[in-house]
Amino acid sequence: MGKILDAKQLMEDVANWQSPQDLLETLSGMEQNMALYESGIQEIRTKLEILQRDARFKEGHNPIESIKSRIKRPMSIIEKLYRKGFPISLKSMKDNLNDIAGIRVICPFIEDIYTVAEMLTKQDDLKVLETKDYIQNPKPNGYRSYHLVLEVPVFLSDRKEPVRVEVQLRTIAMDFWASLEHQIHYKTSKEVPDCVVDELKECAEIIAHTDERMQRLSKQIRCIGDTLDR
Repeated sequence: MGKILDAKQLMEDVANWQSPQDLLETLSGMEQNMALYESGIQEIRTKLEILQRDARFKEGHNPIESIKSRIKRPMSIIEKLYRKGFPISLKSMKDNLNDIAGIRVICPFIEDIYTVAEMLTKQDDLKVLETKDYIQNPKPNGYRSYHLVLEVPVFLSDRKEPVRVEVQLRTIAMDFWASLEHQIHYKTSKEVPDCVVDELKECAEIIAHTDERMQRLSKQIRCIGDTLDR
């Protein structure tokens, strides 16, 4: 897994591609575009919050535990464009990166992830650009999550702009594992030993098994509740 490049080294490398003036203009343009991505996040967060309230009142079960969001910083955007070999420009940013605006939805159970994903993708003003199911098909390191890249229209004073937002749906356990795995890999300057990588993967398997057991227990409790209510 690649490390995030040192900022000073990154700027020196990028300077070989384009002039400092062009780079400053690109950075400035990215800063200005962040408001647009913030608006895209706001649009989808609002939809999720409405779905959250609606499900709670109709079914009594809240499929969304929490909603988090973030915007990539301009330097992180430049680093990713550079690392992937894309031109460093505003157009390249919009064309090639789907995760500048990100929303993470934490769900109590695995089945809630698919429920929320279906509710979102059924909305006729959202365009689904990409779906990746890392729950059914985990990454080699054990990572599990459900990813959607959605395009949402943002209405400005003089035009309508389509904005891409990546939505990641996870259980509480999946989010716990992913957060710690990220810290281990990205917060150290040294290569992570194979024994640690193997143990992380083993932990991911244990967490996945626990998620499945908790879902089964939840269904059993609901069945008992339904029986007592009759």
